[in-house]
Amino acid sequence: MTSTTAGTPARALGPTRCELGEGPTYDPITDTAWWFDILGRTLHEYRVGTDEAVAHPLPFMASALARVDGERQLLVTEHGLIFRDIATGGFSQHLAIEADDPTTRSNDARTHPSGAFWIGTMGKGAEDRKGSIYWYRKGELRKLFGDISITNCIAFSPAGDRGYFTDTRVGRIMSVALDPATGLPLAEPQPFGDADLPGDPDGAVVDAAGQLYVARWDGACVSVLAADGRHVEDIAVPAAKVTCPAFVGRNASKLLVTSAQEGMTDDERAKAPEAGMTFLLDLATTGRHDPVVMVN
Repeated sequence: MTSTTAGTPARALGPTRCELGEGPTYDPITDTAWWFDILGRTLHEYRVGTDEAVAHPLPFMASALARVDGERQLLVTEHGLIFRDIATGGFSQHLAIEADDPTTRSNDARTHPSGAFWIGTMGKGAEDRKGSIYWYRKGELRKLFGDISITNCIAFSPAGDRGYFTDTRVGRIMSVALDPATGLPLAEPQPFGDADLPGDPDGAVVDAAGQLYVARWDGACVSVLAADGRHVEDIAVPAAKVTCPAFVGRNASKLLVTSAQEGMTDDERAKAPEAGMTFLLDLATTGRHDPVVMVN
């Protein structure tokens, strides 16, 4: 394996440090990026054009969101799918997920080009094989994969004919053929790419050329993999526990990357002041914006 590290400057978005930053996404209509501190129960809003940041406290743990329309977002939470009114911040329950098991919570999620939503769960204590990946579209929920310890790396090819996911504890990214019209699997998942990369695979996103950008937990970088699985480069991030990337900006030419300080001692946190921060990087590539989720 050959690895090159890109010298892309990373700018921290303010002084806020997340305990477990996750689930970034971007709304091109309002030029606004969103991400979560799962353990800190906070939804972060960043207005790209004005460089203004707002923190919204949450009454529950949440990990990802999808755009519904100009008024609503669909949040992925420990209580399932919940609508959030953007103007008022109000919540309304939409659909429960694993309501019979209070020991699990949501984790990674991303919207398929068809408007389907893949949603990952895991144990609140990251217990072995406690998590699953679900498919949601137009009010329907189906379980796709189970026995996953830490669901991550959910991402889709530009044509919607391929999906990716991982169990971070196992460390192997999987690829699966999908029906582009529905986002449902057509075959069994197969290993994808090189497992011998820095750290462990976490969240991911795919650019317009089909390259997979994978955050590397304990790897201090985002690894870029070509559509055929070939390792292209590692983009350095000034935090060890890199959690998830998202393309932001009107032309999707910037990469927003979340990180975490979960599990670090007080001494480790003091020595790593950028741990848990959220970063913005300029890229020499064209990204893609997540589509709206189909709720009806």
